[in-house]
Amino acid sequence: MGRFRELAGNAKYIYKEEGPKVFIDKLGYHIRARRHEKSDPRDFYSDVLFVNGCAYSVPHPIRYRVDHQLEQLNACGVTVRKVDEWNLTNDWLRTARVFIIYRCPYNDRIGEFIALAKKLNKTVLYDIDDLVIDTKYTDQIKYLDTMSVEERASYDAGVEAMQKTMLLCDGVITTTRGMADELAHYMPVVYVNRNIASEEMVYLSERAIRERDTLPFLSEEQVDSEEMRQWRNARKLSESRDASKVRIGYFSGSITHNDDFAYVLPAIVRLMEEHPQVELHIAGELSVPEELECFRNRVVAAPFMPWERLPRLIAGMDINIAPLIDNVFNRAKSENKWLEAALVKVPTVASNVGAFADVVEDGVTGILCDSSDQWYVSLKALVEDAALRKKIGQAAYDDCISSKTTVTAGAGLAMFIRDVQAPNIAFAVPSFVISGGNLVTFKHAKLMHDRGYDVTFLDAVGDDSWLKVDSLDLPVMSRCGHYGSVEGCPISGYFDKLVATFWETALFVERYHLAGEKYYLVQNQEQGFYEPLDYRRSGAAATYYADLSYVTISRWCQDWLRTKYGKTARFARNGLDLTVFRPAERDYSGRIRILVEGDCSVEYKNIDESFRIIDLLDPERFEIWYLSYKGEPKPYYRVDRFLHAVPHDQVAYVYQQCHILLKTSILESFSYPPLEMMATGGVSVVLSNPGNAEYLRDGENCLLFGQGEEERAARLIQSITDDEELRGKLVAGGFETAASRDWAKLEEEIVGLYE
Repeated sequence: MGRFRELAGNAKYIYKEEGPKVFIDKLGYHIRARRHEKSDPRDFYSDVLFVNGCAYSVPHPIRYRVDHQLEQLNACGVTVRKVDEWNLTNDWLRTARVFIIYRCPYNDRIGEFIALAKKLNKTVLYDIDDLVIDTKYTDQIKYLDTMSVEERASYDAGVEAMQKTMLLCDGVITTTRGMADELAHYMPVVYVNRNIASEEMVYLSERAIRERDTLPFLSEEQVDSEEMRQWRNARKLSESRDASKVRIGYFSGSITHNDDFAYVLPAIVRLMEEHPQVELHIAGELSVPEELECFRNRVVAAPFMPWERLPRLIAGMDINIAPLIDNVFNRAKSENKWLEAALVKVPTVASNVGAFADVVEDGVTGILCDSSDQWYVSLKALVEDAALRKKIGQAAYDDCISSKTTVTAGAGLAMFIRDVQAPNIAFAVPSFVISGGNLVTFKHAKLMHDRGYDVTFLDAVGDDSWLKVDSLDLPVMSRCGHYGSVEGCPISGYFDKLVATFWETALFVERYHLAGEKYYLVQNQEQGFYEPLDYRRSGAAATYYADLSYVTISRWCQDWLRTKYGKTARFARNGLDLTVFRPAERDYSGRIRILVEGDCSVEYKNIDESFRIIDLLDPERFEIWYLSYKGEPKPYYRVDRFLHAVPHDQVAYVYQQCHILLKTSILESFSYPPLEMMATGGVSVVLSNPGNAEYLRDGENCLLFGQGEEERAARLIQSITDDEELRGKLVAGGFETAASRDWAKLEEEIVGLYE
């Protein structure tokens, strides 16, 4: 049946059976759901993403193993979404920390997806509910022998492809103990999460019970107007039902169950011969055997139908049967037939095999049989004893409702996922504009990834999906919203660790409740970035009172956080990638090249003072390069070469081409440019401030001057060019300082900030 015809048929059925009000309510729900789907699903982040690899031509496996488990996890506070494998791209890797792949045969796309997931320290699990992972199992299905050679080869190739995908994963989730025993030969981690009833199954089953046991016996005055159509339909059905009949139902599902029915057929035939009141109701793709031809008027066959109609059909039965031949394949099958009947209080007689043996309490919540004779005796007892049927049906119902629904049976699955998932950490950033602070954040993120963490960046701008750090692309999700609010935020996953990296991000981190440990990486006294009367000044200052764990890369920041705000911050040194910032020889015999770095539109960068110092230097002797990521040179700046927004991977080359760095910022928690110049073998002349005192030593690895000491700064520059001994000392001291700040030596310190 085509998808459109199926939907149209269901709509017609709902209108007829439930009336216009229910029809309109459900139509409105689906319209709202479709509107929501218009948003790009890759813009949302959750804990778990199910990847469905099963075709919708047989919808019940997807329902039980994807939709129901999704509902289970949501009921346990684990956020979950799903995507079909044929719509999967690598971009979906950004959207979750755990991926559960259901019955997906191998292809290059899924192989690449799993490989990249592991590279990002994501957890990938496989879910399988049948032993279709090895032909040694599927060879036991007799129906497959009816296939042509070409059909069988294609089927077997699909089985082998299923195994290939499974073996790439970190673990497997399955339905029964029998499945788990077999899967343990292939996978080191196996978890059993049995098939259970969804909320809609419970709702439809409760309605079917009411239509059978309650509605037909109410007077019209006792029925609400909204339920009037159901009442009329229930009365008609009840009046047409022959109370003298005992109906045995077999809901086979697929044609592969022909052999199972043949096993119980002798008992059924004998029972129908001896009890003329017995009817056999069959639904699904079962081939009705010749042995039942003589009972043709007592055999009712129904075609495969939408699952939503099954509760009413099963509720019309007096007995449900679930026969299985005892083999390894059937021992792995789940107890769905018992579950669906139990929800409508219909007793089940089942083979004492696999999941039925594990779940059904014999004689209490069902009857288990080991032989054809037992089948006959058990069915006969139920046919002849209505009270026994009612007692077992009620016990089975009570068992299901208390412990086998999506809202009562998800805790184990949720705990398993939490146990096997990799630790994760998210860094909330204001944007990805290149700055010293952002570069530090990116490096911290990369080091945490190298320690096995699943790392995500949370961006407020929303222009980026991935960020390349070193040679690794790390995922980015947008927080999409005002900095002070989490309403409408598309991120609903849990983070073991969540890190604020700028004062605006601290507001988000403090309010985001799905996080274990919350950190605030403080790299500067950020209220100093703004002028008086700018509301952001007080906003930034207020974040230093937040209920967060403070970490910093500056002794100066550590000190003022303690003395001014009473916050104890963990400290780790800032580092530098010495494989990028390499030494380069300089020739001081010719024209000396001075590098000025900083955004002149930002007041605390104090670039004007740099150029007042430049004006005191001989233009014939000194060439001036100006490097800025944003601001353009002011008209009166003497600039020989302007370098605008140089990509970070090319910045080292700029330093290598210059002899001296002139840095005049008045607010820095840790000033990177002097360290970068040191690493390349140049010399730095720097305006002293509390922040850069972290590693700058006057006369040892740099030359320092105070704000307003422009003439002194000019003399210091001149002394570097004139005094070779001084220059050599500063270069040697700079190399030593840079070597002590190699990121490779600081990994333990950085990771220690967050552990």
